[in-house]
This record gives sequence, C-alpha cells and structure tokens, in this order.
Amino acid sequence: MSTPHLAPPTPFPDWMAAVQARTEHALARLLPGAGQTPARLHDAMRYAVLGGGKRVRPLLAFAAGEISGAPVDALEVAASAVELIHAYSLVHDDLPCMDDDVLRRGRPTCHVEYDEPTALLVGDALQTLAFELLAREPIAPPAVQLEMVALLAHASGSQGMAGGQAIDLASVGKPLTQPELELMHVLKTGALIRAAVLLGALAGAPMDAADRQRLDHFAKRAGLLFQVVDDILDCTASTATLGKTAGKDAAAEKPTYVSLLGLSGAQDLAESLQSDALAALEPFGERAERLRQLTGFITHRRY
Repeated sequence: MSTPHLAPPTPFPDWMAAVQARTEHALARLLPGAGQTPARLHDAMRYAVLGGGKRVRPLLAFAAGEISGAPVDALEVAASAVELIHAYSLVHDDLPCMDDDVLRRGRPTCHVEYDEPTALLVGDALQTLAFELLAREPIAPPAVQLEMVALLAHASGSQGMAGGQAIDLASVGKPLTQPELELMHVLKTGALIRAAVLLGALAGAPMDAADRQRLDHFAKRAGLLFQVVDDILDCTASTATLGKTAGKDAAAEKPTYVSLLGLSGAQDLAESLQSDALAALEPFGERAERLRQLTGFITHRRY
C-alpha cells in the first residue's frame, strides 16, 4: 500500500500574503461603509485602516491559531479587533499633541488628510469597534470570549499600550536605564503583540497551563523584539522605505535601544530576543512553524 502524497506546505511569503489579503477583506467588511452616516467619519476610519501596513498583529493571531486549531472565521474577527486597536493608536500617535507626524504608511496621516477633530474621533471609533466585534461575533464559548475582551482591553489601557505611550511622552530628553526602556516598550508595543498571539490561540481549542505559559513567553519576547528592530530601522532605513518619517525618534530626543546600547548593541539584543522567542516554541513542534517564520520576518524586516 503506497503512502498518500501530502501537499507541501504553503511557502511563507504566499501564506503571509494570503493572511494579509484575508485580513484586508475582513476589515473592509467589518468597518462601516464609507457612505454611511456620518460619512466623513466613516470614510476617515477606512482611510486609517485599509490599504496599508504589514498586518503583523493579524499575522501573529493567525499563526498562533494554528497551534490551537482555531477556525479561520474566528481568527478573522480576533485579528481584525487587534488591528483596529493598532490603527487607532497610530492615528492618535500621529496627532500634533503626540508625535506630530505627517506621514504614515507612505501617505498623509489621518489628521493631515482630514483634520484633527476627525482624526481624534477616528481613533475613538476604531477602539470601540474593536470591542464591539469581539463581544458581538460568536467566535468562542462565552466565557472564553469574555476573557478575550478583557485581555484586549488590558493590553490597550493604562497598564498596556496607553500607559506605555504616557511613559514615552514623559521620557523625551531623559536618559532611561535598560529596564526602564524595556518596561516602556513592553507596555507600548509589546502588550498588543502579546494580545494578538493569545487571542489567536484562544480562538481555538483550550490549551493547558504549561503551553499557554510557553506561548505567553514567546509573545512577550516577540513584542520586545519588534520594538528593538523598529528602533534599529528608525536610524538605518529611509523614509521612503519605512513609509513614515525616518530618524524621528532621534530628532525628538526619545530614548531608544540604539541611543542606549548603540547600533551594534541593539542588533545583538535583537538576535538574543529572537533566540529566546524561538526556544519557547520548541515544544509545539510543527504547529508553531508559522510563528517561527514570523519571528524571522520581524527580526530581518527592512520596513
């Protein structure tokens, strides 16, 4: 009896493109229509979310969902909710009262394309839509879905992304130690990346405590890795490549891993974080292959 032929796994670039396209279609479907009243606000929401970005957080959610066997429909909602929170944070970060930037994803920022009051409302509306989706769509047992809502809320609030941004604003022009800098980025960037991984896993079959702890450790290391690489790119890549203003952190005297450790030190830290993240995935075997590939993508990305 011959062994059945197994189709080779989808190459990583093809898998990544497919998830990005699926996420784009899901977001386009879940966002209010551009012509729906109030039309200007809804048009601006779609402008801020659609047609750009690497979709790293949705990619992580889909990859983590492969560990728990999560249904694709559930992953679409979980990934979209995280991406809406991320998009809202970018709109608010770019405002004059925050980072005062004019370029995002290679085009004018939301407040430049529309106006500041509209951009403020865009962020507010995207944030609330994220939680509406997680609460409305039947993607998991009720108790699990409630846990998902609480997890995303915590990652977005004062002990997560918003808190990290507050520390960032208060740290301009001030030297930070490496533990202080790590805390800032664990909150500002890492919390939402961690949420993306855990939401993807929660959308599938239950995981035991040990596996969840391993995945949580991976997510924390991956979140910090993303920020270290971001700091490296801010001083090594061009504005055209990044799609946002390069060198902005240094010009604003913001503390970064490059300013603290130097370029080579930051690169060494990125390699160490990558190794630690990959080690946490070893017990999952082939189920974690997409997460391994994404870790490499995050480490070696050029934008």
